[in-house]
Amino acid sequence: MDAIPTLTTARLILRPMQAGDWPAYHALMASDRALHMGGPFSPTAAWGMFCSDHAQWSLFGLGALMIEDRASGHCLGQVGINTGPLFPEHELGWFLYPEAEGHGYACEAASALRDWAKEGRHLATLVSYMDAANARSAALALRLGARLDAQAARPDPGDLVYRHY
Repeated sequence: MDAIPTLTTARLILRPMQAGDWPAYHALMASDRALHMGGPFSPTAAWGMFCSDHAQWSLFGLGALMIEDRASGHCLGQVGINTGPLFPEHELGWFLYPEAEGHGYACEAASALRDWAKEGRHLATLVSYMDAANARSAALALRLGARLDAQAARPDPGDLVYRHY
């Protein structure tokens, strides 16, 4: 299996997860900000998700990367390609910590990982699953060029599916 990549953009470093990323990840997953992801989550459930995000790299050659500001070194959130038995298709997902929202970081990070998946893993398509009430993520999916796919399989029947071609 290939090493977990580190990707760079004009403003960001998309890097492998580290144990030090857990406190901020846990805080987000335990908060009401996780409502659109099925949360808030208990520490045990959030830890399982954190470990799964990392373990997918060794199991499938895809997974999550933390979004880091190149200038400050501050961790801003996460972008990932989820796969495995819980996901009908390869899913491009993202989240930002509250202080990082509104600066275009999620779009920049998701674009870079999407392009890496297409070029480096030869994935012809990705989807983004999201809660129907998550208007900000839906707007980002559209900004990334994805289109609503009402026919796609989904892990939760209430999810919307945006397809990235």
